[in-house]
Amino acid sequence: MQWQDHAIILGVKRLGETSVIAEVMTRSRGRHMGLVRGGRSRTMQPVLQAGNLVEVTWRARLHEHLGEFRMEPIALRAARLMETATAVYGVQAMGALLRLLPERDPHPHLYDALDVILENLGNPADAGELFVRFELAVLNDLGFGLDLTECAATGIREDLAFVSPKTGRAVCRAAGLPWADKMLVLPPFLTIGAVVAADSESLAAAFRLTGFFLHRHVYEPRGIQIAAAREGFIQAALKAVNSVALDDTTVSPVLIAKH
Repeated sequence: MQWQDHAIILGVKRLGETSVIAEVMTRSRGRHMGLVRGGRSRTMQPVLQAGNLVEVTWRARLHEHLGEFRMEPIALRAARLMETATAVYGVQAMGALLRLLPERDPHPHLYDALDVILENLGNPADAGELFVRFELAVLNDLGFGLDLTECAATGIREDLAFVSPKTGRAVCRAAGLPWADKMLVLPPFLTIGAVVAADSESLAAAFRLTGFFLHRHVYEPRGIQIAAAREGFIQAALKAVNSVALDDTTVSPVLIAKH
């Protein structure tokens, strides 16, 4: 058996003295493992870094076998992904999320999203929003998607401000205020048609939102912990957004004098 596809490297595991088992995310065949002979060589080590985009050919005698990968580099972006904390933690955290999905189960939209996010993780101001949307997409593919399109109580689509922790559905401000202390905050940038960017407060609320449902529906039932890289990414993303906010609000002495 043989197939060929584009793939994003998620990680490798040493096997013997010269080979590795590579874990990749492919567009058509989902998360997939395969043996790379000579994977620890000087030629292949730079290729097999997390985040890199490659063309992979998989061969095996039977479909259920581990099989063997042959790889050709397309975009070696791992070195660039080491330049910022958001990128370093983001690559690890998204890989951990994808490992929640069944192996060899195709999720082409998640592959496309991962590819786009990896190209933009170097921009810390955008990385947080992109990551939160990726978590929401993973939750949806696991069968625990949130409905943030309309108010669960009234059916209206305006002024959505909360999410019910019981149902995962949005609730408008008027209907949710009496129970605000029991609700999760819905950040404005996650509402349908939103044109506002995330600030540190709304981004922190978004991470609490996705973290709550990941813990309840995925991690707790499976008896596993949320990847430590997620917390590292959150702290790096919030720090980056705060830095951008401080830069944007810096006012020159000339402008102050005019007022």
